[in-house]
Amino acid sequence: MIVDFHTHIFPEKIAARTIEKLENIAHVKAFTDGREESLASSMEDANIQVSIVLPVVTKPEQFPTINKFAAKLNEKYQERQTRLLSFGGIHPDTADYKKELRMIKDLGLLGIKLHPDYQKTYFDDIKYMRILDYASELGLITVVHAGIDIGFPENTHCTPRRIQKVMEHVAPEKMVLAHYGSFDLWQEVETLVAGKNVYLDTAYIFGFIEDETFLRILEKHGADKILFATDSPWSGQKESLGHLRKLPIAQKDLNKILGQNAERLLGVNF
Repeated sequence: MIVDFHTHIFPEKIAARTIEKLENIAHVKAFTDGREESLASSMEDANIQVSIVLPVVTKPEQFPTINKFAAKLNEKYQERQTRLLSFGGIHPDTADYKKELRMIKDLGLLGIKLHPDYQKTYFDDIKYMRILDYASELGLITVVHAGIDIGFPENTHCTPRRIQKVMEHVAPEKMVLAHYGSFDLWQEVETLVAGKNVYLDTAYIFGFIEDETFLRILEKHGADKILFATDSPWSGQKESLGHLRKLPIAQKDLNKILGQNAERLLGVNF
């Protein structure tokens, strides 16, 4: 069982222009066109059974539309062999974060995605800490964009030092730091984050992080808290798998990273 813990899709009617806009902002080329069918096709090509879809709420008023879309997507793919499983999203400026988190839980969504750069809020802001605390109380997983966003490199809202501060005040049981703890800030990750009670995903890091650095963080953090992820469509699923499999990682640890850890965290046997 292989689970990609970090992917993105967009509704059919806006997928093409959204991908084009993001490509222009970040000066990168997407591996797919951002549609759900393209992600499913990529999964079949890479022999990935499950992809976690992470929506981002960039304005508080987007909350109902995005989360209803997520719930419908999960219902659509529930019995399929190649499965998309969407989390929900919430904005830190919401008027009632507890109510919205309960709504996410009631929709059957297993977690939420936070993106401090897109949501223009520093990760150690009290608004995020309240969300993290209550999400943890509800048993929800929280995936957080961590580190530099290549589309907005001038102001990084979630750094290892801010993560350290948050973890001193809040201890969420199911928090996942995307991009291996903080994109392009891996020296600080190794010093301040590795070894803490938090998951790290591998989204969009291969080709940027040195293999030696990846392996040092893996050794310090432990394979039990690492999740395979790609950030599709921004990284190729087949290519990311190929890179990971070439690294000198014991097979039992590789099995944990590729799917066993995800199943345990999700509480689901696919």
